Amino acid sequence: MTIVRLNWIGTAVFTVTAIVAAAAPSGAAEVVAFIVAVVLFTAGAVVFAIAFLKAVSRSRTDLIGVGQLFFLTGGVAPAPVRRHLLGALAVQVVVALATAIARPFTSLAAGTLAPLYGLGLTGLWAARSAVFPLR
Repeated sequence: MTIVRLNWIGTAVFTVTAIVAAAAPSGAAEVVAFIVAVVLFTAGAVVFAIAFLKAVSRSRTDLIGVGQLFFLTGGVAPAPVRRHLLGALAVQVVVALATAIARPFTSLAAGTLAPLYGLGLTGLWAARSAVFPLR
């Protein structure tokens, strides 16, 4: 399964669970949304670290900037890949903020951690496949 597809699947699951928990508050829906957000955050933290380590190993031969690695700036990725990865990240951020604002001081606030999943997958894609300038 590709990184782009994994990013959209995680985004869809997060979006559905967060919106359902915000729109129809119940104990079960909030617990599921909380678990999904924490799982995505944890997976994102692990993937972020892997991406960073992979980029560090590539930095011996490639000139890699943080903006290029995690936000695909400077033309290091094809436009369709950049649109998909950053689009999924944007959806995650918007859903996280909207649901946390809609129901503040609840477990939905944990959703603000979930976008690390999209950021980590973007970094992993870049660390593996982006074309950086040579050092």
